[in-house]
This record gives sequence, C-alpha cells and structure tokens, in this order.
Amino acid sequence: MAVPLNRNPTVRQRRLARTLKELRTEVDMTMAQAARHLACAESKISRIEAAQSGIRLVDLRLLLDLYGVTDLETRGRLEVLSREGRLRGWWDRYSDTLSPHYADYIALESDASDMYSIQTLLVPGILQTEEYTTAVVRAQIEDATSDQIETLTKVRQERRSVLVRDAPLRVWAVISESALRHQVGGSSVMREQLLSLAVSAERPNINVQVLPEASEVHAALFGPVTILSFPETAETDVVYVDSLLSTLYLEEPDEVFKYANLFRRALAESLPRNESIALIERIASEKV
Repeated sequence: MAVPLNRNPTVRQRRLARTLKELRTEVDMTMAQAARHLACAESKISRIEAAQSGIRLVDLRLLLDLYGVTDLETRGRLEVLSREGRLRGWWDRYSDTLSPHYADYIALESDASDMYSIQTLLVPGILQTEEYTTAVVRAQIEDATSDQIETLTKVRQERRSVLVRDAPLRVWAVISESALRHQVGGSSVMREQLLSLAVSAERPNINVQVLPEASEVHAALFGPVTILSFPETAETDVVYVDSLLSTLYLEEPDEVFKYANLFRRALAESLPRNESIALIERIASEKV
C-alpha cells in the first residue's frame, strides 16, 4: 500500500528524513541503489528523504541494513521517530494561532536535552512569568486580540513543562544586563519577573548569567539566539534566531559553529552564576 504524500511533516519526520539521507550519503550510495534494495521507484526514496512521505518500519529496517547501521540504540531511536513521526504535541491545539516555525521550535524544544540562549532584550521565553509574557505580546503585536494574547501567553507557560519533566531540559541562558532594567509591563510586573528568574536560576538544570552592559561582546550580538542540542550524539544541533512573530532556523554545521562560538564568547564575558543571581535580585529590589 502506498504511503500518502505528507504536505505538513512534523519535526520528527524531518529529523528522520535528514538522518536517512545522511546515512545514505555516508556510505556513498545513490537513491537509485536504495530504491533497488526496496524494490521501489527512486521517487519513493526522494519523497522519504524530503519528508514528503513517511516510511514503513519494514522499509526503514531494510534501509538501515543496507547502510550498515548495526548499533541497536541508533536503530531503535530511528524506529521511534518513524512510529511517532505523525504524532502531534500539545502545541497542535493552538495551530490556528501559532506560526508553523514557532510550532516547529516548540517541538524541537520538547525533544532537546540542552538549550543555550542569548537574550539581548527580554527574559528568555521559557523563563517568563505569565504577566511578563502578556506585556510582551501586547507590546509586540499592537492589534492582537484578547484571545490571541491569552493563547500566546498560555503557550509560553506550557513550554515550561520541559523544565520539570523526568529528564528536565538543561538551560544555559546569557541575558544582557539591559534586559533586566527594562520596564516591560511596569515596575510591578518587572519585579515579579526578576524575582521569578532568580528563583529559577537556583535550579540545578538552569544556569542564568548576566552579560554586563560594559561588555564589548554586545557589538557582536544580532538579537536573541537559541541553540538546541539533543540526547543522541549523532543528532544535529539546531540554531533558532527567534522572535514572537518570526523564526530563522539553521542547522548547517558551519552556521551552528558560528553561533556556538558566539555563545561561548558571551558566556565567558558574563558574570558568574552567583553574582548574576545577586545582581538580578538587586535590580528587582530597585523596582518599587
């Protein structure tokens, strides 16, 4: 039975498709050779590798045999991607409000093991309080309806669930000192946000460091950047240059390396963890 054309692949389907293409090229095989092994048309392999079509488990196992993949953990991971590729996450409930890129980002965030974030203007979305997020949405979308504001705020709050799951997301966040001094939502909202940020920064899986205003690294920062890493060592890191309305998605090794190096520079210029928390608390105390 033919697998129907998929015009809206999930992130997991795209990850599986990319991995299968990489495995084939690593052993220097053509799509025609893979097609002969499956006794199918070359166009089927093309659709699978473009995430336009899913792949049956029997075909996946045959391709993995052909590509010489013998590691049981790797095979099991790819089979899970194949089985769960069509599943949608909690964020699919908000598909009428979220942009596809933002939904993709949330899906990747839910699969990631580590997050490295540079924030130049705002507190990282995953660490925002409800009131702070509401103020951000209102400021960024002037004509937002009350329903849209409520939905976007709720989504950001639900994203926090990855911080308290059984294997919680590990977060390294570099936040510009100026972002802490902004008056998003007014003094009261900002104070509560900073106090919440300080509490979050005490968690073992969350490291928050403040980049001082005097640091020259600011000249190299182009805006908010997030790098996501995954549990599997073979999985490609992903860079998102993110805003509420648009997201740039990068995964080419050279581009990822450039942003990873930028993060390391920013981290090296930032205050140590304890000093950062103390500064956050001090700025919060000034907002009365």
